[in-house]
Amino acid sequence: MIRSMTGYARAEQQGPWGRLSWELRSVNHRYLDLQIKMPDEFRVLEGELRALAGTRIGRGKVEAGLRFNRDTAVVAAPEPDRERLRQLAAALHVVGEELGPVAAPEPMRVLAWPGVIRQEGAEVAPPLAEATALFQQALKDFSDTRAREGERTAAFLRERIEALAILVERVRQRAPQVRDAWLDRLRARVAELGVDVEPQRLAQEAALAAQRLDVDEEMSRLASHMVEVRDTLVRDEAIGRRLDFLMQELNREANTLSSKSQDAEMTRCAVEMKVIIEQMREQVQNIE
Repeated sequence: MIRSMTGYARAEQQGPWGRLSWELRSVNHRYLDLQIKMPDEFRVLEGELRALAGTRIGRGKVEAGLRFNRDTAVVAAPEPDRERLRQLAAALHVVGEELGPVAAPEPMRVLAWPGVIRQEGAEVAPPLAEATALFQQALKDFSDTRAREGERTAAFLRERIEALAILVERVRQRAPQVRDAWLDRLRARVAELGVDVEPQRLAQEAALAAQRLDVDEEMSRLASHMVEVRDTLVRDEAIGRRLDFLMQELNREANTLSSKSQDAEMTRCAVEMKVIIEQMREQVQNIE
């Protein structure tokens, strides 16, 4: 499956411990450069998260950020410590015996007395399992997004390859006409000058010109590279580097055609080829 190196995904989860949210984004890069930002209490997960990411991402500069908000945690209702209340009542009774009757204490002041309300300590261990599961969900969405973008890029490349194939065929059909036209001009020039040229000498010049003008080898290599591009696009692996190499090879043959061309139509085809190849090369830079 072809994957783009650009992508984005976000996943959130609310629990009694608060709210977790992962955000993943990436751009193209020569290798895999994964940067994970998360609160310190989650750092213990980094090795596992990197391993998970490596199963789905081959190349790209990826930024993964985790946010953890405890403010949204579900707070339990305050629960008085009955034993502490009994101790406080006993103390008040002693005060009454020593000093005489005392007024009944105000409930809110009693609740504010240290130790009357049980203090549930903050959750010591962060919700690590939930963070890992949420990362896997975000990673799947992220991978699916890159795959959809990759398929769109592959469709574009196939379309451009077909356009390139039309130009290759046009050059092949044009090449014999160019060679024959050159020979006709040579004969006309010789006749115009009134020079008596031996047939053998004329044949040699014609053979040398045909060799200089022959572009069949370049067109054959172009066609071979195009077949390789088509085959590469159906591979279920990272193909970005291979496609980049093929773009270089295609461009080399188009440049050779341009340098050999002595015909306006063939030169125009060579220019169009280079434009198409450059369009493909720009898209290939974003393929994993």
